[in-house]
Amino acid sequence: MGLETEFDLVELFWSAQGEGPHVGRSTLFLRFGGCNLRCGWCDTPGTWRPSRECRFETSPGSGEFEKAANPITRQRLVEAIRALAPSPGSFLSLTGGEPLLQPAAVVSAAEIAREFGLRVSLETHGLAVEALSQVIEAIDYVSMDWKLESDVCWAEEAPGTNSGSKGFSELHTEFLSLIQERGVESCVKVVITCDSTHEEVEEVCRVLASTAPRVPLILQPVTPYGRVQAQPSAEVLLDHLRRCDERLADVRLIPQTHRVYGAR
Repeated sequence: MGLETEFDLVELFWSAQGEGPHVGRSTLFLRFGGCNLRCGWCDTPGTWRPSRECRFETSPGSGEFEKAANPITRQRLVEAIRALAPSPGSFLSLTGGEPLLQPAAVVSAAEIAREFGLRVSLETHGLAVEALSQVIEAIDYVSMDWKLESDVCWAEEAPGTNSGSKGFSELHTEFLSLIQERGVESCVKVVITCDSTHEEVEEVCRVLASTAPRVPLILQPVTPYGRVQAQPSAEVLLDHLRRCDERLADVRLIPQTHRVYGAR
């Protein structure tokens, strides 16, 4: 018998989904520690490196937490989820950080979700193609962040970092193709900043049109945070929307909503 899967986590809490097509839905968020990218607009930089401890919300929406030392055992995670009494049919969102740096833990978390009657949503940077192949059978929904190289770079010190043989667009294309091949419901989300170019966004549209034309494309205006002090004007955002509408059937301009109710 193999060793039990352990988890390097940041937190578990209940809230409403704040981004994408499922915005507003009741969701448990399981945040994994560690990320091999550095996004200029990241609003959770504390997840870039694994933490010595994580925190579990003690009752849903309370904002009260108890701490536990990493790594977390499967049984401890089951207890933490049970304390939040999730409604069957709601989502467990595996987020980060980057969950696919811990593929065995992703599969184990998905198995736990099934025990509670939950759907499993994977929020990922969409670059770890091999890791996706290991977990995709356990996933119900993939929210794939398409990274624009004007705002994002690899973290050279982080595990799982691409050495540069493939660019973001090529890896995203392979990732999206695997999702389509396995028939998993998904969306593609692009954070739009003041530095995002029409050429970058048009490349996203080109790949989607040829690979997954029915997958929703979510244009998400950046939320000012940390180094990001401004967001694109309404004129710029609507121009991106119009251009994408010309290439794709399902494009939506949706800002982050979770800041309204205090989640992060």
